[in-house]
Amino acid sequence: MTSLKIAMNEPVHRCSARVLYGDTDSGGVVYYANYLKFFEMGRTEFMREYATSYREVEERGLIMPVVESYVRYKASAVYDDLISVETALVEVKSVSCRFNYRIFRADDNKMLVKGFTVHAVIDREGKLVKFPADLSTRLREILPSNR
Repeated sequence: MTSLKIAMNEPVHRCSARVLYGDTDSGGVVYYANYLKFFEMGRTEFMREYATSYREVEERGLIMPVVESYVRYKASAVYDDLISVETALVEVKSVSCRFNYRIFRADDNKMLVKGFTVHAVIDREGKLVKFPADLSTRLREILPSNR
């Protein structure tokens, strides 16, 4: 079983987003599944800054689908909140990697959510493949044990 510990190892990428009305449910709070969308935003920007863009990964014929996720809800965000998404790469294996996340409300720094996603590497036919050597090296260099 994957560890539920959410360690935020440096480097931690931070980005912000404004909660849209469409992100909320009938109770006026962010719909629970939309936090995964915020995780994706953080992961996309983390990859772009530290390794490569997802577009470049896909141009190589690879896809990195989520194969496992965990979200721990601590407090709610509401329409028009400015949120901060923190993302850290914490594990790289030959055919997968794991990102950890924390989401805070920007005005009071209240932690709203923490969690992780695990991604496999597959080709366009859906077959599990290894990270290309250069991408594996770039990702492993990000890990704290290699810095």
